[in-house]
Amino acid sequence: MLCPELPYSRARAALASLFVGDALAMPVHWFYNPHDIQRAFPEGLRKLEAAPEFHPGSIMSLHSTRRGGRSGCPQTSPEAPEIVGEVILKGRRHLWDRPNVHYHHGMKAGDNTLNAHYARILMRSLNKAKGDYDPDAFLEDYIAFMEADPPLHNDTYAESFHRGFFANLTAGKPPRLCAAVTHDTPSIGGLVAIGPLALKQSLSGRRGSELVATCQTHLWLTHPDQHLARIAASYAVLIDDLLHLPKQGNPQQLLAATARESFDLDLEALVLRSRCDTDVLGGRYSTACYITDSWPGVLYLAYKYCQDIKAALLANANLGGDSCHRGAVLGVLVGLACGHTVEDWFTQLTDSQGISAEIDALLNPADDHFAK
Repeated sequence: MLCPELPYSRARAALASLFVGDALAMPVHWFYNPHDIQRAFPEGLRKLEAAPEFHPGSIMSLHSTRRGGRSGCPQTSPEAPEIVGEVILKGRRHLWDRPNVHYHHGMKAGDNTLNAHYARILMRSLNKAKGDYDPDAFLEDYIAFMEADPPLHNDTYAESFHRGFFANLTAGKPPRLCAAVTHDTPSIGGLVAIGPLALKQSLSGRRGSELVATCQTHLWLTHPDQHLARIAASYAVLIDDLLHLPKQGNPQQLLAATARESFDLDLEALVLRSRCDTDVLGGRYSTACYITDSWPGVLYLAYKYCQDIKAALLANANLGGDSCHRGAVLGVLVGLACGHTVEDWFTQLTDSQGISAEIDALLNPADDHFAK
């Protein structure tokens, strides 16, 4: 028998850990050489830190400011409007042409990145609709947030999917058809907002195929990729299973089953064979954003550290690469598995009070079938 309060405490831990995992990794986001992390933070990341001035591997100047993808890709037209600076990220365009500018230039300890804000937009949209998901209402909120002047966030970088979406919107496409396809469409960043949506769907009694369909509908608004959609389905089902796991249940069994079914991966064997985390992330799998590497990496970290949220998020951050988005997804899974977050870090988030209020509203039992 599952205690009625347990899913809500797990969901709170998962959502809080999403934002902690993102903010903790932010200073070394897209640091692909572990030695660069050691140079910036000689003892490794041990707490929330500000973004360093210097980013040793930044290639922000190579990314298109007119659409998704790189600036030299064939679909970039010189007549296309400047999306970065004119449509979104107002006041930040000048930073994209400088070498070694940090992707999150000027962000302070505890700040969340743009994709974590994207998850918050979805949470607020769900809260306004008392838990009901409306893609058109979400898109209206997303567009208003991203086009706000001055910006409603303090990030410098927008992933390819944001830039591609607003390039299509500016070209006159309807919002539902603005998703752009680039080389990095199937990436872990597409899963960041799936966590809050899957949790709310599950608590509201919309489980199984209905939960999966809603999560994939949302994913397709910005990340139209069949393989990523299959992984999103596995992620959503895993969230649902962990949320409703009996108190004495074993989360590692659920993680292992998901790894076998979604990726033909034996997590137990992988953990036993690996001397350290860099054997897996940075060794067998890249630390880059691509879902073919980031998904098994997240499952490995969740399996190994499923009862220690602090160790999980620290390990992820200090591996570098696409650590923010990986950390947000990992935070949801390990938060559910162990049932708590790193409370000290959560209270140090720049907008911890606002995030906490949004979590409280999302987890309002009055809206949920589970509590009725």
